[in-house]
Amino acid sequence: MKLVTLSEKEFKNFADHHPQISFHQTVEWGKLKEENGWKSHLLGYKEENGKVIAGCLLLSKMTPIKRNMFYSPRGFLIDYNDEKLLKSFTEEIKKYVKKEKGIFVKIDPYVSYQERDKLGNIVEGGQNNKKAHENLLKLGYRHFGFNLMQDTLQPRWIFTTNTKNRTIEDVMKEMDPKTRQIIRKNERDCIRVREIDEKELPLFKDIMQHTGDRRDFIDRPLEYYQDMMKHLGKEHKILKILIAELHAKELIESIDKEIETIEKEKQQREEKYRENPAKMNEKKLKAKQQEDQATIERLQKKKEKIKKIKEENGEVIPLGGILFLIYGKEVLSLVGGSYQKFMEFQSAYTVHWEGMKYAIEQNYDRYNFYGITGNFDEKNPLFGLYSFKRDFGGQVVELLGEYDLIVNKPFYYLYKFAFFSYRTLKNVKNHIQNIKK
Repeated sequence: MKLVTLSEKEFKNFADHHPQISFHQTVEWGKLKEENGWKSHLLGYKEENGKVIAGCLLLSKMTPIKRNMFYSPRGFLIDYNDEKLLKSFTEEIKKYVKKEKGIFVKIDPYVSYQERDKLGNIVEGGQNNKKAHENLLKLGYRHFGFNLMQDTLQPRWIFTTNTKNRTIEDVMKEMDPKTRQIIRKNERDCIRVREIDEKELPLFKDIMQHTGDRRDFIDRPLEYYQDMMKHLGKEHKILKILIAELHAKELIESIDKEIETIEKEKQQREEKYRENPAKMNEKKLKAKQQEDQATIERLQKKKEKIKKIKEENGEVIPLGGILFLIYGKEVLSLVGGSYQKFMEFQSAYTVHWEGMKYAIEQNYDRYNFYGITGNFDEKNPLFGLYSFKRDFGGQVVELLGEYDLIVNKPFYYLYKFAFFSYRTLKNVKNHIQNIKK
């Protein structure tokens, strides 16, 4: 067996049929990262008959200490439980990286560590890949640890919903009643979802910028989203951005019709009572009329509020959006946000539901809500992120985590020291800037 550079076609033929495939291990992702200063390497481990039995997309980048760092995002694509194969592949990767003046290879396999349920509890008798973890440690891979928070390059904890061979009704039944209620309310309130193209990327960027300002994170520049659309959108059909919009004019018309219907019912009820009071209990009549009048008043207030929103923002109003990456066996929600002034509409529920319906209709294995934390205590500041996703139904997925395969020890520790120093100085600078604000 030998490690070779694969053509794009060879790599795609291998990777697309591998059980661990994700958008991270694609030719397209490699080309996107090249826009950001990385170099991509498509590698395959071939048997004598030419069959590829393991492989990976490797990304490399020159560090300030004039040596390359390597990263295989959600890689390698290999059976980690096959110790013999993993050992020989690791030896070949080390040779390759050493030849390319590399310091280390970082991996974060798309492999679960141990099966968990919706509440994050370990499933008794469930599947686990502890042997895979042990094999990596035996071969000298340095594990980042079984971290609970979001402090690795890719989330170690994610939340997914199974969609393979299921109907929309099946998935809805597993939702928390409140989640179902919000989704149905948004449908009635004329909140619609549509896909945008590259011309409307500034709209999505604006949503993400407002979200970043609110949640105190730095969003990517518009150019990054444009690069994503270029390499993953269009004919590649990997990227899909969905935007939720409030159709204010349509909602006002809907409210008018609802008020008109209730008023007619009130009038008919009153006429029936006048015609034959003996057949209708006066107390029940008054109670029902008062109930309907309260509903009309509530709807009128709602109408006035929507009219004001329409006057200030137009007939169709963007509320929020999500960028999805669709590849292999899943539909994954990568990033998303919403405008703070329209938070009351809870558009994220509707956009996620559209993503889930797409996964169901196209028969993908799962809908991936992506990152959560592994701390399921309600006092955890990020508990709301998990509970929001949990209420759609599904399960917590705990992945193996992040590993470094050290190729050059002296440069590795020099790099770690330099990186630590850089991060420290950056944090101090940000702290000073925050004080000045």
